[in-house]
Amino acid sequence: MAKISAEEMRNEAGTEGEIVKESATESHPYAFHVSGPRNVSSPNWRDLINSSWKDTNYRRTVMACFIQAVYLIELDRQENRTEQNALAPKWWIPFKYKLVETLKDERDGSIFGAILEWDRSAALADFVLIRPSGAPRAVLALRGTLLKSPTMRRDIEDDLRFLAWESLKGSVRFNGALKALKALANKYGSNNVCIAGHSLGAGFALQVGKSLAKEGIYVEAHLFNPPSVSLAMSFRNIGEKAGFAWKRLKAMLPSKSDSQISYEEGATTSIQVGLKQWVPHLYINNSDYICCSYTDPDGAQNDQAADKENAKPTIGQAAAKLFLSSKGKQKFLEAHGLEQWWSDNLELQMAISNSKLISQQLKSLYTLPASQLTPGKR
Repeated sequence: MAKISAEEMRNEAGTEGEIVKESATESHPYAFHVSGPRNVSSPNWRDLINSSWKDTNYRRTVMACFIQAVYLIELDRQENRTEQNALAPKWWIPFKYKLVETLKDERDGSIFGAILEWDRSAALADFVLIRPSGAPRAVLALRGTLLKSPTMRRDIEDDLRFLAWESLKGSVRFNGALKALKALANKYGSNNVCIAGHSLGAGFALQVGKSLAKEGIYVEAHLFNPPSVSLAMSFRNIGEKAGFAWKRLKAMLPSKSDSQISYEEGATTSIQVGLKQWVPHLYINNSDYICCSYTDPDGAQNDQAADKENAKPTIGQAAAKLFLSSKGKQKFLEAHGLEQWWSDNLELQMAISNSKLISQQLKSLYTLPASQLTPGKR
């Protein structure tokens, strides 16, 4: 019987270990070929004639895959995966994009976002000579909460921040995402850049995109299951109901003078500012209690008919493109999950919506309080 040296045994054991790792990666539930989209093709020469990116379903699917990639970049980091067995790259490579930068939380080192750019070299290898029409030059993708010990604390801190204040501006991650998105818009032009996020990441994407819109930089935004429940909103709704009751009571009482009423009304008036609009894309499931409040109608709502993809909001109207999952009642985890947005059997209703919450979130883009107006502008 031939003798085997210790070094040969180590090499053999190492080879077997690599095979086991590769096998585990291939069968992992988050592997692209296991849980990714089934009927989405990679860009090819045909995209030079008719770009897949013009299809809203394709665009939604790719954006959701990019966000899934960010979740997996952080999981790959936590589980010490190497370039050879990492799960994340398979979620952007098929679409001819490459990872150029990750956004890290400086407090715990966790990765909460990633910048993906069009990979010209990979595209040329498949005879895609130019970037297809509608394909963004760069995408900033932001993940949501990961209930894993290395990042859970910081994720939940931001969840509670939104719950308490309906704002994420005090977060380290907000500043990092804003800086990254602004740099991309300056480098490539706002028309060539997208921001996308899921759950908490969608909350960041909404507020970062709105901050840039206030500066006149309009970036396409795709928000999957954005958070809509907060204590601030609950208190505001209570205040609105109390204010409505007070107005009704006041209307029943004798008025001191018409001038007094006119002054009080003037103190709360606002004017429309700017002509260009920022209209984010919101993907909502009514069975998800975290985001379902975005479908609550506004008293002044005037939605366009569903499925009219060319419908546009009126000038000065705070509105969003609302994509509503019409699958019926679902369990929360399924309704809040990212995977549903690239599912083959997904059924969506689309409308231009100025629901109550959308109006509250975006109205500051189009109005100025009367207190900020000069007497000549009133």
